[in-house]
Amino acid sequence: MALSKAILKGSLLAIFQEMSTNNDQQNSIETLAEKLSGVIFDFVKTAEVVAGQGVATTGTAAAQTGKTTTNGTII
Repeated sequence: MALSKAILKGSLLAIFQEMSTNNDQQNSIETLAEKLSGVIFDFVKTAEVVAGQGVATTGTAAAQTGKTTTNGTII
């Protein structure tokens, strides 16, 4: 699935709305940080890297080593 700014925005809005009714000021910064980090982490995990990066290899047919020769693209 490609990254969706609208989904991230909706998730963040839900957190901010929930936090606006949180009366526990002592715990609110910790709670906000926990919720934000979870939403952002989940958002980043939805990224896909386009397949088909160029690869340069060395060695024999039995023992190949190498690395990609082009940058990946996150969609």
